[in-house]
Amino acid sequence: MAHNTITVLCFQGANVDKRTLASAERKQRTFSDRSQLKYARRLVVKLGSAVITREDANGLALGRLASIVEQVAECHHEGRETIMVSSGAVAFGRQKLTQELLMSMSMRETLSPNDHTREDGSTLDPRAAAAVGQSELMSMYDAMFSQYNVKIAQVLVTKPDFYNEETRKHLFATLSELISLNIVPIINTNDAVSPPMFVHDDTVVPGTGKKGIGLKDNDSLSALLAAEVQADLLIMMSDVDGIYNKPPWEDGARILHTYSAKDKDTVEFGTKSKVGTGGMDSKVNAATWAMARGVSVVICNGMQEKAIKTIISGRKVGTFFTDCPAPTTSSVDVAAENARSGSRVLQQLSPSDRAAAIHTLADLLVDKQDMILEANSKDLEEAKKNGVAKPLLDRLKLSPAKLKTLAIGLKQIADSSYENVGRVLRKTKLAENLILQQVTVPIGVLLVIFESRPDSLPQVAALAMASANGLLLKGGKEAAHSNKALMDLVKESLQTVGAQDAISLVSTREEISDLLSMDKHIDLIIPRGSSELVMNIQKQSQHIPVLGHAEGICHVYVDKDADPAKTLKIVKDAKCDYPAACNAMETLLLHEDHLCSSLFTDVCNVLKKEGVKINAGPKLSNHLTFGPSPAKSMRHEYGSLECCIEIVKDLDDAVDHIHKYGSSHTDVIITENGEF
Repeated sequence: MAHNTITVLCFQGANVDKRTLASAERKQRTFSDRSQLKYARRLVVKLGSAVITREDANGLALGRLASIVEQVAECHHEGRETIMVSSGAVAFGRQKLTQELLMSMSMRETLSPNDHTREDGSTLDPRAAAAVGQSELMSMYDAMFSQYNVKIAQVLVTKPDFYNEETRKHLFATLSELISLNIVPIINTNDAVSPPMFVHDDTVVPGTGKKGIGLKDNDSLSALLAAEVQADLLIMMSDVDGIYNKPPWEDGARILHTYSAKDKDTVEFGTKSKVGTGGMDSKVNAATWAMARGVSVVICNGMQEKAIKTIISGRKVGTFFTDCPAPTTSSVDVAAENARSGSRVLQQLSPSDRAAAIHTLADLLVDKQDMILEANSKDLEEAKKNGVAKPLLDRLKLSPAKLKTLAIGLKQIADSSYENVGRVLRKTKLAENLILQQVTVPIGVLLVIFESRPDSLPQVAALAMASANGLLLKGGKEAAHSNKALMDLVKESLQTVGAQDAISLVSTREEISDLLSMDKHIDLIIPRGSSELVMNIQKQSQHIPVLGHAEGICHVYVDKDADPAKTLKIVKDAKCDYPAACNAMETLLLHEDHLCSSLFTDVCNVLKKEGVKINAGPKLSNHLTFGPSPAKSMRHEYGSLECCIEIVKDLDDAVDHIHKYGSSHTDVIITENGEF
């Protein structure tokens, strides 16, 4: 067993007799999908030596251990019965003793280090280091856990304890008793006296009649423990992201997010760990052995922040071992990789070729509108059955007029695409024959997540094509049929220029979490929808930048010098043309002079004629004896035929109001005063 490894066990024992925990038998099957990992109640997390030790392999990486303690404490407070198994005493003791050893060595000894250097490069007996480090290690854990109001207890074991019937029975009885007292036991291998691992494969465990796994390293030990406590999940942490088809530093290496026993012949393993005793081969063998005994396994990079909680949440981290048939590469992986390569194809095209593809898409929207509207009607029918609110139905609905408007907009994008890529913004001569240029280039691969509005799909696709960016689109499930129909047309238009893989549609909700972790494939995330959606994406995305806005609380200010005829047309269009749009008017600000003019009455009549419900702001309510009902909030996005009217003193007062209540989305000033 390597001396610098920590293992964590979490298992639920409320319904298990605490005296028979070790021998309890239950039939269990591995989880078939990552989304089920959140139901894991018995958890084993094994951190490899490269994860918990510092890069110089001399002492513990205390920051990472503190993160582990925090996550274990969270498991404990969530009701998971938790055990930690740690053998980091050697690293801790070596760190403590090294300075004293160097101070006590004579000059001759210092100049002749070979007299004191062992095969592992250390100048300390690991057993002596363990004896010193054990108390220090427990003091550190006690201090860390006390921050989370979690009590701990220490249990020292040696390897033979697992193969002696009497000591094995006492060991698990002690653990059960501690857990019943709501205490987190910390099992430490007694490295001060522990002999080398000697148990071979197929050794029968005394008292069980079952064959054990060969205890050659921490990987096999964690697999044995997971099987013995009948854990639901074993997380094996290393210094690589997971299992690759070949050593990760070699060309063509590709991570396998899902692994089954049949994949072993297709995987080429590298050398073993430089710090511990095990390598990737031993991890796979141990994981396969545990999986055959009903334990689900994930091998991942233990240096990732919040790795334990992230895996339990079902995110695609590391390699998931399952005995259920699954493709080695998911559809999300393929789409992300294709978007990257497809963006390069778009970049190599001429501006006229990219424009031609967009024109093709615009024509298809009109030529195949019957197919689009048929798909859209299915979405509308299902949405009505599910009780979707009217504003969302308005956003969902497509029509011949809307498709025609879309086509016109796409052609405008196509005509402006000549200036997007390769345009020189500035040029500076630094020296003779040395010129520095700032040139526009594509971002790379974009992930755009949008809700309800299927017309967003061709708009965003056209913008991506014009700017030569790869694109992944995730639409709302309520527009599934419409989005698929529109995506077929996008693919058809891209195929004319050989870039059909540059844009893809992601179809399932579970794939969003996977996409948010693909920082190697995705360069920018753009959520389009409610403030809740935007904030949720910003919170989940840890490594990919998010370009998002909040609410669409848009204002129209009617100045005292506004033209009445223009005002009525603009206000009607801003509120009534597409009230569900995020740039629709939500608050109408009127200069106070209009309160006593006919314009105020005319504006109200125009809005009422269109079926708009009017709410009054606080200042307007104070001026009216009878009038609209007071607005509940001045910071509200109605998204329907409803708005608020408020009065202001002048332009400055209007601007102050917009800064206070607006969302910096779309705001308008109506005036004939050219001095503004």
